[in-house]
Amino acid sequence: MASTRDEPLVLGIETSCDETGVGIVRGTTLLADAVASSVDEHARFGGVVPEVASRAHLEAMVPTIERALKEAGVTAKDLDGIAVTAGPGLAGALLVGVSAAKAYAYALGKPLYGVNHLASHICVDQLEHGPLPEPTMALLVSGGHSSLLLSEDITSDVRPLGSTIDDAAGEAFDKIARVLNLGFPGGPVIDRYAREGDPNAIAFPRGLTGPRDAAYDFSFSGLKTSVARWIEAKRAAGEEVPVRDVSASFQEAVVDVLTRKAVRACKDEGVDHLMIGGGVAANSRLRALAQERCEKAGIRLRVPRPKLCTDNGAMVAALGAEMVARNRTASSWDLSADSSLPVTEPHVPGHSHDHAHSHDHVHEVSKENLYS
Repeated sequence: MASTRDEPLVLGIETSCDETGVGIVRGTTLLADAVASSVDEHARFGGVVPEVASRAHLEAMVPTIERALKEAGVTAKDLDGIAVTAGPGLAGALLVGVSAAKAYAYALGKPLYGVNHLASHICVDQLEHGPLPEPTMALLVSGGHSSLLLSEDITSDVRPLGSTIDDAAGEAFDKIARVLNLGFPGGPVIDRYAREGDPNAIAFPRGLTGPRDAAYDFSFSGLKTSVARWIEAKRAAGEEVPVRDVSASFQEAVVDVLTRKAVRACKDEGVDHLMIGGGVAANSRLRALAQERCEKAGIRLRVPRPKLCTDNGAMVAALGAEMVARNRTASSWDLSADSSLPVTEPHVPGHSHDHAHSHDHVHEVSKENLYS
């Protein structure tokens, strides 16, 4: 077996939303995971403001990269490649990351890998539980996405089975937290209140679970409206809103649907394990119910620790290291940010006709030692 020294050392940059994440990975070993969050700057607006996020990434980028290198005990020259989220995400925020990655890769004479945000969320589990089984069934739930994905090869073959047709799960958490005046972001605070509430107190609807509904698609808009109306009716009647019970019953409706559909997809596709990722995967009730249902169905559950579920640079570095290990073509210098990059494209390769040429050119440039 190859020693860890032979495994690719990759730096990953993640700027798809409001976290500036920089991770450094050697093979499937995490060496550094530095994050600068601008969440406090968005809290007063009750949601992420793209322009504020882009500006924050710009300010945090170089210090966060320096911090990650220091934490990993490596120098920029030691790296075997630079990976960056090319999409999906907020266009302006992505551009900051892609521009930074290009600058570092060009100055260092290292290959550049533009990778997919969603595929990265799946790949991060390798840092905790070792190589991904093939195929992997993944349930990704975050502020922007709720998707069921089947991956035969995380670097080249990710197939969407179902996704959200309106609000993503994380979005619904934020909106209900706002109605309950619990602040932003909504996920962690609803999780906290729900622990002291009764999940069966209020019968909120389970979206898209009828016999004629799309088996793997999600819809949380109707649930969100139903919860908001329930709260409004209580307030209109001059009654106190039972925040804990509302939180628990709303949360139960979300995780019930998510886990039910994920287990069904595993059974239908004959896959005996399930990986859950994305920010909402940090939710304690989702983890518990998924564990319970997977055990009953004979499915092995893989969920990374909460810090690796939310957006981070480690997940981008993990997928970048996999790209290097599997000799995937590096991205070309005209790599662009794509706010709606489809999950079927785990990475954005280069144009083969000019790739070899451009790479030789970089090594020429790097001899002049731009980065010292």
